[in-house]
Amino acid sequence: MNITQAILLGILQGLTEFLPVSSSGHLVLLQNFFGLKEPELLFDVSLHIGTLAATCMLFYKEIGSILGVLIRLPASLKSSGGFGALFAEDEFFRLTVLIVAGSVPTAILGVLFNEIVHQIFGAVWIVGAMLLVTGTLLYLTRSIRLQARPRDRMGIKDALLIGLVQGLAIIPGISRSGSTISAALFLKIDRKLAGRFSFLLSIPAMLGALAMGLNSSAFGGTASLSAIIFGAVAAGVVGYLALKALLAVVNRGRLYLFAPYCWITGAVTLLISV
Repeated sequence: MNITQAILLGILQGLTEFLPVSSSGHLVLLQNFFGLKEPELLFDVSLHIGTLAATCMLFYKEIGSILGVLIRLPASLKSSGGFGALFAEDEFFRLTVLIVAGSVPTAILGVLFNEIVHQIFGAVWIVGAMLLVTGTLLYLTRSIRLQARPRDRMGIKDALLIGLVQGLAIIPGISRSGSTISAALFLKIDRKLAGRFSFLLSIPAMLGALAMGLNSSAFGGTASLSAIIFGAVAAGVVGYLALKALLAVVNRGRLYLFAPYCWITGAVTLLISV
C-alpha cells in the first residue's frame, strides 16, 4: 500500500464512517479495487482511530459533561434521592445511562459474531445486498411526519433497541450511523437527539472494536508507518467535516437523500460480483 492509496482510503473512511453509506462496505470495495485482498487490520484500526478522534473533537463538551457526571456520581445520587430522581432531573446522567444501556446489546452482538463478520469481510456481494438494505432504511425515514417525543422522554428501552441495531451494523454494507439514526427516528425521538445519541453511542462501540482488533490474531498488515499516519489523519479531518454535514442533514429531516446512492452502489456491486 502506497501513501496515495492510504490517503484515499482515509478519505473514504472519513466520509463513510459518518455519512450513512457504510464505511466497512466501502473499505471492502476499495481494498478489492486496489487488489488488497487480505484485510489490512492494522491499517483499518488506524483509520478508526482517526474517525474516533473526530467524534471526540466534535462532541467534547458532551463527553466532558458525561465524565463529570461519573466523577460526581456518588454525591449526586445521595443528594438527589436516588437513581430514579437523578435520571429524571439530570440530562447528562440520563444520557450516560442511555449510552451504557445501548452499548450492552452492541457489545454482545460484537463478541458473538466478530469471527463470522471477519470471515465474510471480503465478500463483495454481501456488501451490495446490505447497501440495498441501508438505502431502504434511509428512504423509510421520509415517511416520518409525527411530532417527536420530548427529549426527556427517551428511555432505556429506546437505547437498548438502538444499541441492538448498532450491533447489527458490524455487517459490511449496513451503515452504523444510518441504521441507528433511522431507528431513533422510527421511535419518534427528536432529530437533534437522534443524531447526537447515535454518535455518542458510537464511541464505546469504536473503542470496543479497536480493543478487539488489537487483540486479534490477524492483527497486522503490510502498510508502512507513513501510510498508516497519512491514512489516519485523512480519516480524522474528512470525518470531522462529514460528521458536521450529516448532523445538519439530520436536523433538517433529509436523511433519506442518501438512499439513492446506497441503492445504486449496492445494485452495481451485486452486478459486478456475480
